Amino acid sequence: MTALTDLTIKQALDGLNNGDFTSVELTNVHLDAIESAKELNAFVTNTPEQALEQAKASDTKRANGEVGVLEGIPIGMKDLFCTEGVQTTASSKILEGFTPQYTSTVAQNMFDQGAVMLGKTNLDEFAMGSSNMTSAFGNVINPWKRNNDNKDIVPGGSSGGSAAGVAARIMMGATGTDTGGSIRQPASFCGITGIKPTYGRCSRWGVIAFSSSLDQPGPFARTVEDNAIMLQAMAGFDKKDSTSVNRDVPNYMSAMTGDIRGLKVGIPKEYRVDGMPEEIESLWQQGIAWMKDAGAEIVDISLPHTKYALPTYYIIAPAECSSNLARYDGVRYGMRVNDGGNLDDMYEATRAAGFGDEVKRRIMIGTYVLSAGHYDAYYNKARRVRKQIWNDFNQAYKKCDVILTPTAPSAAFAMDDDMNDPIKMYLNDVFTVPASLAGMPGISIPAGLDKDGLPLGLQILGRPFDEETVFRTAGVLEEAANFTAVPQLIVQKAA
Repeated sequence: MTALTDLTIKQALDGLNNGDFTSVELTNVHLDAIESAKELNAFVTNTPEQALEQAKASDTKRANGEVGVLEGIPIGMKDLFCTEGVQTTASSKILEGFTPQYTSTVAQNMFDQGAVMLGKTNLDEFAMGSSNMTSAFGNVINPWKRNNDNKDIVPGGSSGGSAAGVAARIMMGATGTDTGGSIRQPASFCGITGIKPTYGRCSRWGVIAFSSSLDQPGPFARTVEDNAIMLQAMAGFDKKDSTSVNRDVPNYMSAMTGDIRGLKVGIPKEYRVDGMPEEIESLWQQGIAWMKDAGAEIVDISLPHTKYALPTYYIIAPAECSSNLARYDGVRYGMRVNDGGNLDDMYEATRAAGFGDEVKRRIMIGTYVLSAGHYDAYYNKARRVRKQIWNDFNQAYKKCDVILTPTAPSAAFAMDDDMNDPIKMYLNDVFTVPASLAGMPGISIPAGLDKDGLPLGLQILGRPFDEETVFRTAGVLEEAANFTAVPQLIVQKAA
């Protein structure tokens, strides 16, 4: 019999419906798996008691014929999503011990649909990072290893705890947030699937903000179908969020017909960047071949402002971060360092002790570009370039239905690799940032392994609010890739 932790969400839902096992049994198996994989440091806060209470309630609901989209499924919740009565830290010292008195809309939507929360997953502090090395609660370890090399590998970021946990089979799915690639890049690094929905598709209310015009919640799971199920439970209009868009949520599962004949798949010439590894280019070409074999039409497109996407992002995102994080001052909640000085001294001491180096770096950059002498030269110019990037995508979608690109310019890197250069780290998002700036949906699908045996992902981008076509195309790509490799951690535990 297949181990319960090896089941996909869809398989688990079928098993629960058939009475093969209960949500309590499913939850207990995953709680045990979490204990056996503590070395990954995937969680900031574990919630076993709450999980079992939710699982028992779910079993009762099912017995009464009340079955939600995620009824009885154990998941991880990225520690940016506020949860009533449960510590929510954004993986920062400045919020350690903060217990919200409310639950974020996305989390509540999932609870209403029967999700069981195993705990709050680790992340780069305030979602700032591409490696999950900036968390105040220690780095997350990817369950994958290089061939013949026992060095620890990063899971990607910022949603590294969620991605690593799903890959390691200690949770069936997880929430993430994607600001410049923080769902898609860790999904690629960990050999799983993750989707950034269209900006405005999922509510940001109750999600601790990094960059308000870019942040978008989304799911992680091991299959495209499971992502569709997760997003079905997460999405929806929220009047409490001024950026939430009032559109009906389609049935994403039914969109996965397996038929993309006649679909036009765009290939942007600007995504062939200097120094891109040959194996990334080869995988991309293989993806194009898979699309052709499935009956899609390949179309060359241009996204001419792509080269400006990273500098634009690293002006806009820090600017908004500088504004959003001004609220953490030691007055209302979170850490307070009072060294006996005046109010300004308390502000400075609290923020100096509470924020990590990467957060401080981005706050300082953001404050600089928003300052009186530089606002027009940097921030307003970046906003205008962002509009041009949005126009590029709209023009491209006149020629194609979806866009196919690599997800990341490399596989996951080891923790002792050269990570001291912030610019080098920012380049991890070169393929994901443009769609974030434009607010477009994008999904990463595991499609192969590099020469060291680490997973590589391909990315499907779609029109705004056309997640249905993204899922349909991704499902075909997933079937063609037939990615069955599993992390070494799972192989070792099974031995």
